[in-house]
Amino acid sequence: MSTPVRVFGFLLALAAAFGIALGVGNAVGPFETNDEPAAHDGGHAEGHDPDQSSTTPAADIPGGLMVSQDGFTLELQKTRAEPGSDVAVAFTITGPDGAPVTAYDVEHDKQLHLIAVRRDFTGFQHVHPELAPDGTWGIDLDLTPGAWRLFADFKATGAEALTLGADLEVSGDHQPAAPAVETRTASVDGYEVTLDGELAPGTDAKLKVTVSKDGRPVTDLQPYLDAYGHLVALREGDLAYLHVHPDGTPGDGATEAGPDVVFYATVPSAGGYRLYLDFKHRGVVRTAAFAIDTAGTTPAANDEPVDVPTEAPADDGHADH
Repeated sequence: MSTPVRVFGFLLALAAAFGIALGVGNAVGPFETNDEPAAHDGGHAEGHDPDQSSTTPAADIPGGLMVSQDGFTLELQKTRAEPGSDVAVAFTITGPDGAPVTAYDVEHDKQLHLIAVRRDFTGFQHVHPELAPDGTWGIDLDLTPGAWRLFADFKATGAEALTLGADLEVSGDHQPAAPAVETRTASVDGYEVTLDGELAPGTDAKLKVTVSKDGRPVTDLQPYLDAYGHLVALREGDLAYLHVHPDGTPGDGATEAGPDVVFYATVPSAGGYRLYLDFKHRGVVRTAAFAIDTAGTTPAANDEPVDVPTEAPADDGHADH
């Protein structure tokens, strides 16, 4: 057989084989593939930068890990600052249209809550900035050298509540603090505050804080942010900002004004967590700090009252702007 004939026969066979395969594929239908990236640690995709925008529903992502989510973005005017006791910090929350948001719903008695925490947990502030007509928020913070994380907790009118986070570098030499042992008792300005309860991943855990002064229970706590206490929980490592809500409301006829204040918190994973309780008594807001661990084995608890450094304005403990 001549070479052209052999080539022609090979091409005919190849075409027939291709036609058979195509027919089988059409009969069976396309194979389904999962194009979603593998998720990890609170729903983030592998290799995903947590400070990039996300369209994942807020309820599926621990708060504060994203600088932009659901079309809203936290934009600091400056990402570096000099240390000082009255450092001006300004930012905007831009909406899906790219313009600064100017309409907010009141949540926990304020339109926006700003949490500033140094990444080694040696500094903490919970303040309430002022909103300018152009949508710019402004506040003075007490900042020491180091890496800080700022959390904006808010609900834009017509949207879901969000917590966005952004980093702020404060110039100057600093020595990161050593990891804390588990601490369930804190002392602040003569008050002793104890924490009871266990955090469990994926569970709405009950936490109870008890406030006493000079060995006597405090039974006349004052309402602060629509509760007898406000609790912020942060995961060590990435500083995920967690959902915590109080049990009961002042004036509801059932919730007592101390010495116990009950909260419910849901954590996404095992590990170390820092908790900060703001409570108001005799007109002053104070902050008690705790360190707890949800791992199978935990560090030895520190039974002595510990002063964990926190930063707070001097007037009533917080700047309620």
